[in-house]
Amino acid sequence: MTKELNGAESLVHTLIGCGVDTCFANPGTSEMHFVAALDRIPGIRCIPGLEENVVTGMADGYGRILRKPAVTLLHCASGYANGISNLLNARKAQSPIVNLVGDSATYHVKYDPPLAADPEILARGSAHWVRVSNQVERVGADAAAAVQAAMNPPGQIATLIVPSDASWNSGGIVASPLVAQQQGTPDPTQIDVSARALRNSRKAVLIIGAGGLTAESQMQAQRISAATGCAIVAQSINGFTQRGRGRLALERIPYVADEAIAMLKDFDTIILAGTKGAVGFFAYPGKPSMHHAPDAQVHVLARVEQNVELALQALAEALHAPKPAVRDAGPKPGIPKGVPNSEAFGQLLAAIMPEDAIVADESVTFGARMWTSSHAAAPHDWLMVTGGSIGYGMPCATGAAVAGKGRRIINLEADGSSMYTFQSLWTQARERLPVTTVIINNGKYQILIGEYSNVGANPGPTAMNMLDLGNPGINFVGLANSLGVEAARATTLEGCADLMQQSFKQTGPFLIELMV
Repeated sequence: MTKELNGAESLVHTLIGCGVDTCFANPGTSEMHFVAALDRIPGIRCIPGLEENVVTGMADGYGRILRKPAVTLLHCASGYANGISNLLNARKAQSPIVNLVGDSATYHVKYDPPLAADPEILARGSAHWVRVSNQVERVGADAAAAVQAAMNPPGQIATLIVPSDASWNSGGIVASPLVAQQQGTPDPTQIDVSARALRNSRKAVLIIGAGGLTAESQMQAQRISAATGCAIVAQSINGFTQRGRGRLALERIPYVADEAIAMLKDFDTIILAGTKGAVGFFAYPGKPSMHHAPDAQVHVLARVEQNVELALQALAEALHAPKPAVRDAGPKPGIPKGVPNSEAFGQLLAAIMPEDAIVADESVTFGARMWTSSHAAAPHDWLMVTGGSIGYGMPCATGAAVAGKGRRIINLEADGSSMYTFQSLWTQARERLPVTTVIINNGKYQILIGEYSNVGANPGPTAMNMLDLGNPGINFVGLANSLGVEAARATTLEGCADLMQQSFKQTGPFLIELMV
């Protein structure tokens, strides 16, 4: 580099040097110098999204698959505010993300221009690390620190705010990469206490979460179960799980409070690996927040920022546990026929899912029984909406497709949730991404109808009408076509299976509206 760099150019060079090669973007005027620098400096693929919550959701899906950050490009406080919802999901999924947020020039803010707001205040509530880089000579160093923060275990949200004059001023300095923290090593005391508790327990359960749901971690958990007789379950909501043949047919703690309490009521010993335990998704009148037995002994084997796989392995060694044979998930089912329901759709997935697929699951109510009935599928990765902020599925699937480099993505999407970020299809079409989206169309916000009962409310006609998506009905096939994605409607399981199998042969996206 022989010429003097501006701040934006030093930022791009630094990001590339730190291993960042993908930018999901919805920029505005304040970010134009960064966009221009991306054009001049090869090394970062820039992928646009039509709305900021699509942009942050794509970065979430990308981070879950590759375990390294993409950078998002967001326009001032208003753009960042639009993207916060999926940043909350990404935070719970422990996805590494670097947000680059433009802002008004430092000397312009005092005039209170129309876009004037404080992105730092917004970022403090949605990111682990926040910095304002308002001096051109600091932009590169701050970018390196942002990447370092994003990579700190277990994966963090880092937000760097760059006023526009810090981007366009000359004097930028490229910074070298910084070394991220390492995952915490297992604590020998935690290992010993957990081993002793399992040996002395009447009935124990090992609950595994983040970091414990890879194929290797599951194998170590299976060793522990074989040596002690303890049960193994996954926490209810998980950002990333490796599933299918050759892996555990692992059950999750149910979302529904009564079902979770019933599952865990008889266990006197709880071992936690990468999870806070059986925490209820919501509080309900007269029901406990923690769903295990109140007198159960709870022991933490590994915290979320520790290396859960090594902790499970160390516990298995402490128990002198042999390596067990992989449990057979049973024969692959045939394609079911007839009217769609949750359990049968899981069987459909097991019958037709291609190997090494990625499932982005935002099926909500319809997905309740799908998990168990799809255990016999080919090996695949399963992603869930972790923060409860709906509108995650379609952008997450898009980002996962970018990270997957040709792997088939299956997005299972509730009709109501899809409408938050339906613009994701435009990016899928533009980038020719191999995403098969199944819109599960029941014409209502079904999950909220169930929640009326759970919280003890008594809805009348006005309340129920608010949850009706059929007046007017939404034409998902037409919407998909308008965004450049081929689509078709299915009313039976066999019809849906046929369309899905056809889509797997295509290189680009396809949407199926499944009427349930």
